[in-house]
Order: sequence, then C-alpha cells, then structure tokens
Amino acid sequence: MKTVIPLLLLCFFSLTSCFEDEDDTPIETSEISDFVWRGMNRFYLYKSEIPDLADDRFTSLNSSDYFNYLNTFETPDQLFNSLIFDRQNVDKFSWIVDDFFALEQNFSGTSRTTGMELYRAFAPNSDAVIGIVRLVLPGSDADLKGLKRGAIFYAIDGTPLTETNFGALLEPERFTLNIATYNDNGTPNDSSDDSITPTETTITLEKTEFTEAPIFSAEVFEVQGQNIGYLMYNGFIRGSENELNTAFANFRANNVQQLVLDLRYNPGGSVAAMAALASMITGQFTGDLVQRLVFNETSQGNNRDFNFIDTLPDGSGAINSLGLNSLHVLATGLSASASEGLINSLNAYIPVTHIGSNTVGKTQASRTLYDSPDFSRNNPNPSHTYAMQPIIANGINNDNQSVPATGLVPTLPFFENVFNLGTIGTLDEPMLARAIANITGATLKTSQKKSKVVHETLPLIDNSDFRPHEGGMFID
Repeated sequence: MKTVIPLLLLCFFSLTSCFEDEDDTPIETSEISDFVWRGMNRFYLYKSEIPDLADDRFTSLNSSDYFNYLNTFETPDQLFNSLIFDRQNVDKFSWIVDDFFALEQNFSGTSRTTGMELYRAFAPNSDAVIGIVRLVLPGSDADLKGLKRGAIFYAIDGTPLTETNFGALLEPERFTLNIATYNDNGTPNDSSDDSITPTETTITLEKTEFTEAPIFSAEVFEVQGQNIGYLMYNGFIRGSENELNTAFANFRANNVQQLVLDLRYNPGGSVAAMAALASMITGQFTGDLVQRLVFNETSQGNNRDFNFIDTLPDGSGAINSLGLNSLHVLATGLSASASEGLINSLNAYIPVTHIGSNTVGKTQASRTLYDSPDFSRNNPNPSHTYAMQPIIANGINNDNQSVPATGLVPTLPFFENVFNLGTIGTLDEPMLARAIANITGATLKTSQKKSKVVHETLPLIDNSDFRPHEGGMFID
C-alpha cells in the first residue's frame, strides 16, 4: 500500500498537521481525521461504548474543541484505533487503509501473490519450524512452477525457518523455497521416529497480480448409490453468484442428493453472495430470512434483511436450487464471517453437520466508508485515498441467534494432519472422506501420523497471501 510520510516542516494551516502524498501534494491530517471521526460516529456498531463518539462530545463539528481533539492524534490511523472498542476481545476486525484502490482489488479477489497458502508447523519430533503448502491457486506462479499441496520447505533463500522470521522471509517479491521430504523411517504407523529430510530441490516463486477464482473445486461423486456433490468455495466474492449458479446447475443435472460444502479456508465476504448460496442449497424457503443485519442504537433504521431468493441478484436468471433438507459443511479456524453466517443461518432451517474445528467467531458485518458526502464510493475526496472498513452491524439468523465470539463448535471435530493433507476434490482427501463416511455410514480409516501445528488458526502467511482483511462479512 502507499505510504503516507509526515512532513518535517510547519504546515501553514493552524491546528493542522500535514501529510505528503506520492505526488508531493500536502494532505491535511485533520481533513482525513474529520472523515474518520464522522464515519465512526455515524456507523460504528460499538459507538455507545466509546465516549469520544458520543453525539454531544463536542460543541459542534466546526468548533475549536473538535479540531483540537483531532489534532491530538499524529495520524488518522491513531485516531481510528483510539475509537475501536476492546480490540483484543470484541472488535478484532475493523481496519483503516490509505489506499482504497488496493482494498477494492482485494475484495474482488485480486492481490499480489505467489498463489500459495500455508500452514506453519514444527517438524516431527523436533522444535524446528517448517512450512507446509495447504493450497495452490490454479494458474498462479506457484501452480505454474509445479508446487503442490502438501509440499514441505525448511528454509527460504537458504535461511532456516523460525517462529519469528517466517512471515518476514516471505515478504520479498521473489524468493526461493528450500524443499524437504517427510521420512517415516519405514514405520508408517509409528510417528516417534519420523523426521524431515532437507533436499537439494528448490522452487523460486514470484508475486504477480492475480485474481483468485472463488470456486476451487466442484465435483459429483457416486458413493453407495448416492450422488454426492462437493463444492470448495474459498471466498464470498461479490459477483461470483453466477459462477456458483453454474456449479449448482451441474449438481441438479446430476441429481445430487447430498452436498459437502467446503469452507475450511474461506474468510468470508459479501452478505449478498452468502444469501444467494443459501438459496441454491435449499430453494424451499424463498422470501424467508437468511440473515438480518442489526446496526447501532442510533441507526436502527438501517437494519437490513437478506432473504432467500429465487432469482440471481443481477436478474440474469433463476437460481438453480437443490432443495436440500440437510447439509455437510467443512469449516475450521480459518472460516470466518460470511462462512459462519451461512452455517448459522441455515441452522435455523435445516440440520447442518459441521465437520472441522471451531470457526473464528466473527458474526459482525463491515462496510467500506469513503471520504464522500454520504460515505459511499461516489465523489470521494480527491486529496487522499483513505478508507475505513469498520464493523457496523451484527448478523443474526431467523432464530435471532448470532455466531458466538468463540466461534461455531463442530458437530464432528476433525483437524487436518499437515503431513497428510491429501488432494482437494478427491474421495480420499481426509476431510472430505470424513464427511462422506458420515453421509454413508462407512468406517473412516485415517493416518496415524501426528503433527504439532503452531497455529491451527494461522492466517495466510506469505505476505503476498497474508490478507488479514480479505473477506470478512461486508455489505455491498
């Protein structure tokens, strides 16, 4: 993102500090800070918890006490962060950016990335840190270079990995992975002598501007006389409803009777896309509530319902719904926001079997606020590119239930074994196999290998893939 650098000189405006943009045009700090305060005062979900956001906090927004207050903060970011309620426990999800163009690209699924997503783990029987590739995006540089899910690396550019240097080593635009192999020493059912063996193999990756397809895999399996659909959906990207609808048309054509929806790496996204997907899964609840967004005490008039629909949001055609009366969902500590909202919403109508681990626990929705007369994308202030993505509403289902802060608890707990990830979209991939075994009543055979994962809920590590603000649940 663009860096805003404080000018080391006195600004000609009283009670105002300045910033210099990339084109050397001075930007008034108080001008941006005024946008920050006004936007948070109007929309922030936890406004009543922040005394400085009270409507009567200042004599007026043209008063000296207001501008004096704004100028106690050196940067707009400092002001924004001072207005967040209980960052550690409650609002972990609001953020501010100085380049809304990059933010918009991110929400559309575009970012600078090598195309790999990672787990970080300890090597077996060791405290050495290693990286394990959990996903490779089709068509990305990592894919073109032959990197596969489950690949292990012990160093980057020859530097051994540690818990503290992992992210920093992945920051450059170009870097080389030093590949290792897993060695069970001839005892596949005994992990006590397992180890990681460094190799001479290296893979050099480069970051490129890349747009991720939200549907990673869509398959139909015939198992014990049942047609089972499988959909791995990695982001509730706005505009992806038509692509989803095409996948569901294929499910319908193949008479899919059971569906496994894979949201294990899905951080969330558009509420509208969530409502559309819920409608494709079911179809018998058209017009009923999927999710209600409830705003702060002074903005109750903005409360908004998202209902089950039978027509695509762009009006291009009918929803291809399956009319299912049950659903299996794969969800983990990397599943958040709209992913959680979908599970929570469908739970009010049909049995949802959640396989995996506790989800993130983010039931709130956010919205991008621009420095414009109505905080929309129309006519933003041309002197800067700051934008905010604050939490502005809480999502509840038809039973008036929200997702708990501790996350949704799985029906069937299942943790990925980082040394036995399997191939996504195949019947022997362990997590999918667990779901199908539950559907068919079969006995599940699992690997005995164990792994010590440093952070089961670790975000995408490669800084090109490290998108802590990607997704979330946002209002279009």
